[in-house]
Amino acid sequence: MPRPDFPRTLLEFADRFPTEEAAIDYLVASRWPDGDFKCPTCAHGTAYAISTRGTRECANCKRQVSPTAGTVMHRSRMPARTWLLAAWLLVTDKRGLSAKQLQRQIGGRYETAYQMLQRLRAAMVAPDRSQLFGLVEVDETLIGAPKRGRPERTPADKAIVLGAVEVRTGKKSFYPARIRLRHIKHYRKELLLGFVTDVVRPGSHVVTDAKVDYEGVAELGYEHGCESTSVGDDPADVLKHFHLAISNLKAWLNGTFHGAVSKKHLQAYLNEFMFRYNRRANLHAAFQRLLGLGMQVRGPEYTQLYASPDDNDAWDHPNR
Repeated sequence: MPRPDFPRTLLEFADRFPTEEAAIDYLVASRWPDGDFKCPTCAHGTAYAISTRGTRECANCKRQVSPTAGTVMHRSRMPARTWLLAAWLLVTDKRGLSAKQLQRQIGGRYETAYQMLQRLRAAMVAPDRSQLFGLVEVDETLIGAPKRGRPERTPADKAIVLGAVEVRTGKKSFYPARIRLRHIKHYRKELLLGFVTDVVRPGSHVVTDAKVDYEGVAELGYEHGCESTSVGDDPADVLKHFHLAISNLKAWLNGTFHGAVSKKHLQAYLNEFMFRYNRRANLHAAFQRLLGLGMQVRGPEYTQLYASPDDNDAWDHPNR
């Protein structure tokens, strides 16, 4: 379906959304392009416009639906124009955006900016995203910094991240395409193999290192290849597309967030990196997705973000 034009520069953004009403009109056009309304209660296709914040009232059951309902902006008191600016800043800067940087741009409290970014990150994981296919490199890495007072890093300081990189053929060489990343708490064979079956389409050629934990990959319906210095491979050629993506991830975490990402929220930042990496050639699609428009995506409440990980009400970052 046709979508509203995507503002390409900050000046275009200011011209496009000079008022709150203009921002709401954009949300309405994005949520219901060409007036294609469908009531979430009775599935009726006709609605009447209500003057408040772009709300539509179903002609059949009289339910009123806001253009922000079921999105990361659901029941937010922040103006729609502020949400659009936050999403635009986040998606157009390849370095990403920290909560402190967003606070400087929109004003207000740091906690408000932090919650907005975590809500936007919640919309970065598509519920219906497809599996990787073809040639896929799979490996794991450790991410983290030493705790205060410790001179060196230890395994306990670091977080385990599983990764899969889809490799495609270009005009002259291979290049990394889409990626998948998952934070796990413990290193176990069943978690590694489960990650492969979750993110890689059966029949694909999966390349790993020589760890014995990957020996069961071939039995799961995949072609299994091995790259390792232990079998005589050049270190520069061992899972080089995976290591390139991971080096970009670590540079991003250290550059934008100065490495200050806790294990509790690490998956949210992995989701953002995947989102930005996989859509690096299509900012327009990224901007639409980021607002959760057309999807039933709800972000975390303030209390959920700061709850203890063991609390039943704690927010669980999407980790599909």
